[in-house]
Amino acid sequence: MTRRHPSFSSLIVAVAIAATLGLPGIASAAYEHPASNEAGVVVHSEHFKSEKSRAQIKAEAEAAIHQGRLSYGESNYPRPLPRVGPGKTREDVINELRNESPTERDARLRSMAG
Repeated sequence: MTRRHPSFSSLIVAVAIAATLGLPGIASAAYEHPASNEAGVVVHSEHFKSEKSRAQIKAEAEAAIHQGRLSYGESNYPRPLPRVGPGKTREDVINELRNESPTERDARLRSMAG
């Protein structure tokens, strides 16, 4: 009984088959998967693992913006609005309008006229 060694071409074919069968498994490790919905994907957040907190990510992004390391599209995320106290109530505004002087009223109307 003689022993045959595998040829080089059969090794290439075996590697190609292994890669072809293994790629879908690697792709499914992402946290976004194709779906037949309007978005085209379904997100599984439990597949996403991060070692940084949200505060660390925001601090890094702020530092990158200040250092100019982000391009235009990457740095235009909405900034948080400053927290302010409660605004005027409807009654407050009505009372202000009732109590304004004629010159204040003329100035307000002129500013709104354009």
